[in-house]
Amino acid sequence: MHRKAMGWLGMIVLALFGTLALTGASKPLPAATNGNWNATVVRTARDSHVLGNPNAKVKLVEYISYTCPHCAHFEQESDAQLRIGFIATGKGSIEVRSFVRDGIDMTVALLTHCGAPSRFFANHSAFLRSQQTWIAPVLAASEGQKARWYSGPLPARMRAIASDLHFYDIMEKRGYSRADTDRCLADTALAGRLAQQTQEAAEKDYVNGTPSFLLNGVPLAGTYSWAALKPQLEAALD
Repeated sequence: MHRKAMGWLGMIVLALFGTLALTGASKPLPAATNGNWNATVVRTARDSHVLGNPNAKVKLVEYISYTCPHCAHFEQESDAQLRIGFIATGKGSIEVRSFVRDGIDMTVALLTHCGAPSRFFANHSAFLRSQQTWIAPVLAASEGQKARWYSGPLPARMRAIASDLHFYDIMEKRGYSRADTDRCLADTALAGRLAQQTQEAAEKDYVNGTPSFLLNGVPLAGTYSWAALKPQLEAALD
């Protein structure tokens, strides 16, 4: 489980983004395509994304940090099994919510949200599955690079991180031009909402590390891996 003290969250929201109201409107719920709910993605009013039947009996929420190695491991272990046995049938859905720890997390979160809602889960998977590759340059970053990451206007910081960690290459492989990527990195309104929602997750859902889960609205204590989560999902589906 990836843990970090929560005291800095309020400071990030106020210092970087000010007081920002949550915005967004609910969208009509789509139907399954050819009986397979893996084709159904809804972006919620809180800027999270739901994969599967929005009216499923069992609703799983995952709080994710893109710099969290345990989150990357969870993605690799759980994705296929969740899609086949949980989501495809319409009995379960998974909602992914960003839990933003730092500037690198924020940069990736903005890029996973880039484009239509239907593109989110593939973006999400692309960054988690390549995490070991792109996070390596962080350890070797110079003080000058880090200064560019954490000072100046937010879009400039996000672009510096994206350049130094080769995120533009990941996005290009996903079909995004550099201009597309820069537009998403410049979405300061979304960045503010994600930071504010991270603070609220810590305060209201008791999230103090990642990955963290809610099952039908109930926080799952001591559940940080697919091995721990799987039997709880199976019991809920019975």
